[in-house]
Amino acid sequence: MFFFLHSQITGVIIMAVGLTVQGAYHNFRDILDAKFFSIPTFLVVIGSFIFVIAFFGCCGAYKENYCMTLTVSVCVFSVLLILIFILELAAGISGYVLRNDTRELVSNALNSSMKSYGGDNGGDITLIWDEIQVDFDCCGVYNSSDWSRANPTKFNETFLPMTCCRQQTGAVGIVACPDPASATLRKTGCIDSFGDFIKAHAVSLGAAGIALAVIQVCF
Repeated sequence: MFFFLHSQITGVIIMAVGLTVQGAYHNFRDILDAKFFSIPTFLVVIGSFIFVIAFFGCCGAYKENYCMTLTVSVCVFSVLLILIFILELAAGISGYVLRNDTRELVSNALNSSMKSYGGDNGGDITLIWDEIQVDFDCCGVYNSSDWSRANPTKFNETFLPMTCCRQQTGAVGIVACPDPASATLRKTGCIDSFGDFIKAHAVSLGAAGIALAVIQVCF
């Protein structure tokens, strides 16, 4: 009975980690690589699988159904436990691999999406970029000059997206920062602050997968 309860808790934890990371990435789904969503989804599926199997085991143990308990126990210990361990380990390793690729993937995503900012079909991209630059106090990929490089007809060193400058009363649309060297301009590139945010969650995926795989073996 204890084993099945432990497995249920493990399943819930795995689902919680996957759903938490999915939630953190959700607002940026239109620019982030699909890899950032596949691993959390993988964890949710694994967690659901563990929970369902453990649930039937608990039911069998609670009702003292010898046939059900024996069947589930044999499946879990002989086949499913091994499979679950492999899947958890694979998810953990994938999370750490994703962590190492985060900077490159985020850089590519940000650079490719900048060109759509403010365009007729770039409404979602514009909102995402504005959210990133405000929430992470950054501007451009590496610095504010990235905007003039991505769209020289709309931006230059002074005229930038409004969210590149800290709030100015009455400012609307594209704003001219009073002085590119002043404190008004967000000088940090989003690859650093936003990239660290994405990387931290990728690390949590790797840590969760490997830690739970080890716990699964110990119990």
